[in-house]
Amino acid sequence: MAEAYLRDGAAIYQRSFAIIRAEADLSRFSADEAEIAVRMIHACGVVEAASHIAFGPGLVAAARAALARGAPILCDAEMVAHGITRARLPAKNEVVCTLRDARVPALAAKLATTRSAAALELWGDRLAGAVVAVGNAPTALFRLLELLDAGAPRPAAILAVPVGFVGAAEAKEALAADPRGVPFLIVRGRMGGSAMAAAAVNALAKAGP
Repeated sequence: MAEAYLRDGAAIYQRSFAIIRAEADLSRFSADEAEIAVRMIHACGVVEAASHIAFGPGLVAAARAALARGAPILCDAEMVAHGITRARLPAKNEVVCTLRDARVPALAAKLATTRSAAALELWGDRLAGAVVAVGNAPTALFRLLELLDAGAPRPAAILAVPVGFVGAAEAKEALAADPRGVPFLIVRGRMGGSAMAAAAVNALAKAGP
């Protein structure tokens, strides 16, 4: 006979969040920030991630206000976009990922960059007041910073959680060192990923785990 296991989804979530709060050091976060951190830790299964998560001033309030007024969510990867729970979004917010747009390969060739970075060229006016979620490509985050430096419209918040061994840590530190006046969330170092980025959006969309 199979070993007994917990089958109730709500109870599993409740117990998971309780374990995270018991094992992770959340003391440096505000109550609102801790809610976001708990969901991000739940997404990666590593309580030590708490020490890598960093919030810029006003991130939670800025992102939640933007979502409440219907701001779009701009994602660097389809995995981030698909991980966002539409039912949680407070204003039927549009979730946008332009990576698969037919124009992207030519843009990437023209700019001599990755498709993930080139896809940002298609965000256009949507960038103003948007919530940006980067969970996969460091080059997308670097390109976002370049666009902002060139005068692109400011988003309401940047969730910068790209994962990887080349450029991920550096891109996130570049944002933290100069956020260009935009509230931000990062996961320092190589850690990150689409699941963590989507979890952050989901937690911001609906207060409380």
